[in-house]
Amino acid sequence: MYLRTYYPTVVLSDIHLGTKHSKTEEVTGFLKSINCDLLILNGDIIDGWHLQKSGFGKWKSRHTDFFKVIMKMMENYGTQVVYVRGNHDDFLDNLAPLNFFNIKIVKDYIYKSHGKRYYVTHGDVFDTVTTQMKWLAKLGDTGYSFLLWLNKVYNARRMKQGKPYYSLSQSIKNKVKSAVSYISDFEKELVKLARTKKCDGVICGHIHHPANTYYDDIHYLNSGDWVETLSALTEDKDGNWAIRYFDCVQPEMDIEKKETQKRPIAS
Repeated sequence: MYLRTYYPTVVLSDIHLGTKHSKTEEVTGFLKSINCDLLILNGDIIDGWHLQKSGFGKWKSRHTDFFKVIMKMMENYGTQVVYVRGNHDDFLDNLAPLNFFNIKIVKDYIYKSHGKRYYVTHGDVFDTVTTQMKWLAKLGDTGYSFLLWLNKVYNARRMKQGKPYYSLSQSIKNKVKSAVSYISDFEKELVKLARTKKCDGVICGHIHHPANTYYDDIHYLNSGDWVETLSALTEDKDGNWAIRYFDCVQPEMDIEKKETQKRPIAS
């Protein structure tokens, strides 16, 4: 039996269970390696859009295994689970808010820790605000799927060469000026929302871009995804947050060079 790493709080988002691009085995392996008191599933855990379009035949046993691991965490370690709905699992709107056993299903959530308040939201509410990202809208499912297919082919070749996983798709997006602008606008809008909610920070997902940074006095945290970056957020016993990548991800991946940065934001 291997030793699990303990974190009081862990945040996962954008796993997109039910799609062929979901790194389900990797995220399940990550959960098997940790213990936590609170697990926040911050939206797009199940890709209801894809399942509705392609049929539930796309649901595989490995997708079920993900929830089995969470149930064992709840049973063996008393883990509390907060499931925040996202845009791809918006079928949960009919259930939220719902509390049963130690699972809570909500549309958004206020997380309190070490005297600080964090507004937890998937982040899709700002899709209408950040419509300047025309190239991504035009890509749609087909273009994005191609980018992920290219990422898969590229990494299959790297594995044969004995090299670790590298998110080619993230690297491409990070070099596209409109994508960088979109991410910046998205972050600023979420920071403004946190401020209106009288919170010290915001925890989100949605854009598949992990982050741990500050905009003046507001702490902005994004848990990334398990399609491209294979990342999660963890909080330690002292209230310090960190981005954790699955151990096969190449460390030089150019998403966040620094763990925590300071960025100004216009009021």
